[in-house]
Amino acid sequence: MRGIARNRIFLLVFTTLLLVTVILLSSLPGSPLHFLTSPISAVLEPVQKTLLGATDKVTGFFESLREGMRLREENRALREENAELRSQIDQLAEAGRQYEALKEAFALKEQYAGYTIIGARVLTREIGQWFDVFRIDIGTADGFSVTETRSYAVVDAQSRLIGRVLSTDLVSGKVLPLIHEGFSVSAKVNTPDGALMRVRGTLDLKDQGLCLADQIPSGASLKPGDILVTSGVGGLFPAGIPIGTVISVRTADTGSERQAVIEPFAGFDQLTTVFVMKGETP
Repeated sequence: MRGIARNRIFLLVFTTLLLVTVILLSSLPGSPLHFLTSPISAVLEPVQKTLLGATDKVTGFFESLREGMRLREENRALREENAELRSQIDQLAEAGRQYEALKEAFALKEQYAGYTIIGARVLTREIGQWFDVFRIDIGTADGFSVTETRSYAVVDAQSRLIGRVLSTDLVSGKVLPLIHEGFSVSAKVNTPDGALMRVRGTLDLKDQGLCLADQIPSGASLKPGDILVTSGVGGLFPAGIPIGTVISVRTADTGSERQAVIEPFAGFDQLTTVFVMKGETP
């Protein structure tokens, strides 16, 4: 048995050495063994190419897979970064709006001593260029409570009259614009001896964004181009808030008094921020 094992080892070593020798000799230029190994190489070459091609495809697949995973990870990181940047931009924009509102409130405060000026955002309004009422984000929690005898003037950043607070709940309030048919205010021509009159909204003028002045004293001077401001009579609105410009003067249907069509200074279709004026109690 030991002799057989030794013979097998010898045969294996001999075969290995023989193959190495054949390979080395066949690689020499002009070697006759080269012609012996060529047919074998010709047979194995397509198999070798197929195996190499398959290997390249598998390698390419895994490389593409790794590249795709890397790109997906980069896209995810970019999306998160973009979301963070958008959030920062929104925060900066909101901070800018709050700063502008605060600055405008201080300017109004200096103009109307004795009044607390609170900025408010417009939350909702009816669809269309002209609307009936709109909601703002201040209410009774902010110290604004509407009763039968108490309400609050609402103006824009240029202190132009918008309307008055109609009602409030805990966190919001409804504003009645001056072009609404339920709105009225005591007004005067913006001159030292300007005549007193009433400015109110009407159904026929509301859709045009206009309002009406009536109760004009007979003989009072009033003509197109005159500017009307609040008179301060009644105590709800401080005196001097700009209302609008007279665009025409006409005789009422009854024929006994004059009326004037007023174009408000304030624009209602692009309102985003308003200011509520609260009279300070002694």
